[in-house]
Amino acid sequence: MKQRKHNILTAFVLSLGFTLFAMGAVNAHHSFPATYVMDEEATIEGTMVQFLFRNPHSFVHVMVTDEETGANQRWAVEWGGASALAGSVDRSSLKPGDQVRISGQPGRNPEDHRLRMVSLEVIDGDFVWEGDFD
Repeated sequence: MKQRKHNILTAFVLSLGFTLFAMGAVNAHHSFPATYVMDEEATIEGTMVQFLFRNPHSFVHVMVTDEETGANQRWAVEWGGASALAGSVDRSSLKPGDQVRISGQPGRNPEDHRLRMVSLEVIDGDFVWEGDFD
């Protein structure tokens, strides 16, 4: 009887662990509409401070001066993964210090300073990107 209880408990713990692991994997790749306001668009201009060209999503971090307060704000702009952007973007497309204008769908929490990329232009440069990466 004691062995049977141990086996049932072990099976329960293992199935709970597998369930939690699977939920984590599903939640790791978020739904864009859950994170961004898909029917709105905002534009930021500032200095690119970091370009993370990777999978599953690339990111551009831009330092933007708030027009009302004059304070600097770091914006995280989510982009397509390296494999989805291949052919139009590579690691040398952007560099820290580039002055950029980016339009995108704003994050649901304005305090997060997030966008989902719709277009990017290097101001006084020769790189422009516009497209979709779903």
